Amino acid sequence: MGGDFGPEVTVAAALSALDRNPDLRLILVGQQDAISPYLAARDLPRRRLDIQHASEVVGMDEAPAHVLRHKKDSSMRVAINLVRNGTADACVSAGNTGALMATARFVLKTLPGIDRPAIMSAMPSLRGHVHMLDLGANVDSPAELLLQFAVMGSIVVKYLENKPRPSVGLLNIGVEDIKGNEVVKQAAELMTRSNLNYQGYVEGDAIYTGDVDVIVCDGFDGNVALKTSEGLAQMIASLMREEFGRNVLTRLSGLLAMPIIRAFRDRIDHRQYNGASFVGLNGIVIKSHGGADAIAFRQAIKEGVNEVKQHVPEHISEELSDMMRAPDQ
Repeated sequence: MGGDFGPEVTVAAALSALDRNPDLRLILVGQQDAISPYLAARDLPRRRLDIQHASEVVGMDEAPAHVLRHKKDSSMRVAINLVRNGTADACVSAGNTGALMATARFVLKTLPGIDRPAIMSAMPSLRGHVHMLDLGANVDSPAELLLQFAVMGSIVVKYLENKPRPSVGLLNIGVEDIKGNEVVKQAAELMTRSNLNYQGYVEGDAIYTGDVDVIVCDGFDGNVALKTSEGLAQMIASLMREEFGRNVLTRLSGLLAMPIIRAFRDRIDHRQYNGASFVGLNGIVIKSHGGADAIAFRQAIKEGVNEVKQHVPEHISEELSDMMRAPDQ
């Protein structure tokens, strides 16, 4: 029911995901009268697609505390309850980020040893992509929390990307040891003493050069970087359309260059990276961009499937203490 478009997008994405993955089963959680019309033309068996009615909807501007207290039958709450009781393996939502995080943390709790969950997502780079966290869940993170983010990010990439020792960088305003505030410097010391494959400070350009596998930062910085990247991709695509459509010659050259243009578009298309994971929870919750179309929301579902298959929360719980420990301990 969440996001800018509600069932119009989420149901279309769900049907497309089912077509592409014969082993997938989906439960559409929300107001049945709003969902059913989008399924009228399809006759899928209930073992693959079911509707779980929820009477309430969380608005995109509602305060998380209000949602927790007063909307216990919201689609968001009901979906996360399904994960808690084992009916579902993961929850995917395009709804209110703050309410989703607060509800997920209240219902599922955090894993042992984790103080706060973080939002983590892949972002396109010259070497494919880089995973980055935190992207907005915590806007004032102490050094110890940044270490937890680094450990969780490393474990997630280890299993999702099949990389035994993912490289980790700490986002800073320079790569020199003297740069940064005290929190960043303290976090660097903790990461250096841990079992992480810590590579040191990285600047903002490392998001695009892909010098490391995981970039760690406070949620305020991460969210600004994420939104800047999305805006940059949209600006580049818009400028290319404008320039190629300027006159007959540029339109002709655009037709000749179409294969290259399409390949470039696909590489920077933020829809292909939609689906941020709430890492650190005792369960899998994936947050889709609120403005996602069906292609982007399908990608968020795919991210949830991958994390279920790789048992991400279990691996974080198992390996957390070992990775935070100094190598000589």
